[in-house]
Amino acid sequence: MKRKILIFGIGLSFSLAFATEVTKTGTTAGKFLSIDVGARSVAMGGAFVAVANDASTMFWNPAGIASLSNPEVFVSYTKWLADINYNYSGLVLPLKNWGTLGLNASFLSMEAMEKTTIDEPNGTGEFFDAGSLALGLCYAKSLTDRFAIGFNGKYIRESIYHSRAQGVALDIGTLFTTPLYGMKLGMSISNFGTKMRMTGDDMLVQHDIDPMIAGNNGNISADLRTDGFDLPLLLRIGVSLDVLKGVPDNHLILSLDALHPNDNKECLNLGCEYMYRNQLFLRAGYKALFSPDSQQGLTLGGGIRLRISSSRKIALDYAYQDFGILTNVQRFSIGFTF
Repeated sequence: MKRKILIFGIGLSFSLAFATEVTKTGTTAGKFLSIDVGARSVAMGGAFVAVANDASTMFWNPAGIASLSNPEVFVSYTKWLADINYNYSGLVLPLKNWGTLGLNASFLSMEAMEKTTIDEPNGTGEFFDAGSLALGLCYAKSLTDRFAIGFNGKYIRESIYHSRAQGVALDIGTLFTTPLYGMKLGMSISNFGTKMRMTGDDMLVQHDIDPMIAGNNGNISADLRTDGFDLPLLLRIGVSLDVLKGVPDNHLILSLDALHPNDNKECLNLGCEYMYRNQLFLRAGYKALFSPDSQQGLTLGGGIRLRISSSRKIALDYAYQDFGILTNVQRFSIGFTF
């Protein structure tokens, strides 16, 4: 008996020693909501929650649009992995004493693919596509001259062939400018919302409820029901500081974000932006520091800002993001202030 217990104990010890950790990586729906928005912020390594001072901040930290004094239009294009296109657009409208209102939309799309089956592995001649979208309404207000809060509610939809999943979510953000050399502290919670479940005509099938019974109806109409999956909930906490504040015509912003996602490991994003005369920008950063399985890393980019008049400006930005064995991703953004 003692020998059996000893053998069982040794076997259990080996099992625990070699057991792999169970994680939630890749278990959320609407994963396109985790794709970063804007060439400027991506070039800064995604460390943007405490910078948050252009229209793209509706994605990063909704509170940031409270600091915008002029209407702004923002458009971003990303050639994502595997020939997938990701586009984001936003409009910010300051309402003077009533706060700031924003509209935003993101679209993930790909080329149509030919349907294949076991009987026709080379294609049936029928084509289908897949895509995702999110439509958002954002509102932010400065409660004091140093503290702002913002909200971004959004409708989410994903589709493939004749199936789709829908949901709603809320982003919440705060931004605080400290009296310590103008250091900024930012926090946001993104994608707090409903679960998403696939429905549609593809879920309708013909089924034999008991194939062991002869003579019954083998073509009963049935509806396949998938599980509901959580959205990619993400907590960001960040800090930023202009270390050259007070130096004429020069600014150097250093930023750091700590990320806590519900479907991956915690990590850090680091970024910096050098600005000369508010016209020329050089940026660099590093994404997903300390994330063990991430292919993300170095980011680089730059931009220019053209002044058309006293209130009208155009910002052109570019970002390069290294993705390891998945090569790289490049982004382009245009911002127009009027």
